[in-house]
Amino acid sequence: MALPWKLHGNGKDVSASEIVLPEERLSWPRTIGLGAQHVVAMFGATFLVPVITGFPPATTLLFSGIGTLLFLIITRNKLPSYLGSSFAFLAPIGAATASGGKGVALAGVIVVGVMLALVGLVAHFAGTKWIDWLMPPVVSGTIVALIGFNLAPAAKGNFEAAPLTAVVTLGAVILTTVLFKGLIGRLSILIGVVIGYAFAAYMGEVKFDGLGDADWFGLPEFTTPVFDAGHIAIYLMFLPVVLALIAENVGHVKGVGQLTNRNLDPLVGKALFADGLATVIAGAGGGSPTTTYGENIGVMSATRVFSTAAYWVAGIVAILLGLSPKVGVLISTIPAGVLGGVTTALYGLIGIIGVRIWVENKVDFSKPINQFTAGIALIIAIADYALSWGDLSFKGIILGTVAALVVYHVMKVLGKIRGTT
Repeated sequence: MALPWKLHGNGKDVSASEIVLPEERLSWPRTIGLGAQHVVAMFGATFLVPVITGFPPATTLLFSGIGTLLFLIITRNKLPSYLGSSFAFLAPIGAATASGGKGVALAGVIVVGVMLALVGLVAHFAGTKWIDWLMPPVVSGTIVALIGFNLAPAAKGNFEAAPLTAVVTLGAVILTTVLFKGLIGRLSILIGVVIGYAFAAYMGEVKFDGLGDADWFGLPEFTTPVFDAGHIAIYLMFLPVVLALIAENVGHVKGVGQLTNRNLDPLVGKALFADGLATVIAGAGGGSPTTTYGENIGVMSATRVFSTAAYWVAGIVAILLGLSPKVGVLISTIPAGVLGGVTTALYGLIGIIGVRIWVENKVDFSKPINQFTAGIALIIAIADYALSWGDLSFKGIILGTVAALVVYHVMKVLGKIRGTT
């Protein structure tokens, strides 16, 4: 059976005025090299999620690769994307693991995946205008921002565990970003972790227990999710993440469409469904939940190669890495100080992505409706407000998300009735 990609030009060169479209490819050696480049681009952020949450890194890499291939199949190779670990889940996973264990946290991941897949089906058959109505830019930007800023205390805790190592790691991330162009500059997170790890090893902070005994090849550790009616409050804690994933996926589709000069909006529903299904599969086996990755859009933008063939290579490479227990154990040895440095940057960047949504959509903060929507929700999330109702307990992210939606839509309706702005 013939492969679905046609060769772009001579398969070697891409002029400054051209791009390699999703249905095209370069020569296979170049395509394999680009696929490996995508793996490197996603690696720094993707492995941090399981390290932070305590999920097995090798399992996460395996399901990340499987999710990527699944995404390409569902979107019929029309939408290049890598599905890496989602940082939006960190806060609810941490809370769920602390109160109910890893299995309960995985059940929450599955709940989000199912909800996202259902949203994808609705969007595919009914269009996406209702998403724009429910989550205008001020709301979607606020939800993404509050998820990042809510995680600040977690970054602080790791930072204080080894301040010098954290400073070295954070400094390496910043300097790599500002001193280098192209791919190296885009790999600042990964390079920062490597430099911080080397410094931590020199300081005697890295424990290599179990690394020598780990096999080079073998199945990763799988964990069974736990569904229990007594943990309904925990599952509800995950629901705001659905809104963040919708914003991320819609932004990815529009971003790739802009770069390829194509209208890819009809693929929004399939993208949401694919990401939801990939998250369900990952949660069912003990891997971290997935989302589309901005790092890989950066690689496509820099190389002008949007071939989905490169993403098939990336997915296969990630699966192979996931089948190496030694790789998983090595990743697990990253000490707290390194995590503190890199998450100080990463959690802040998640928050700033929300701010970028406001800027790119020209949200007018001279209007009280936008001021109150963002301001109230952010304060609730950053201070991590808590509200109990019987056996149910809700904290900053879910309360902030509800506040953003309620404040915006109530003010909008009442403003129209009263004729106020």
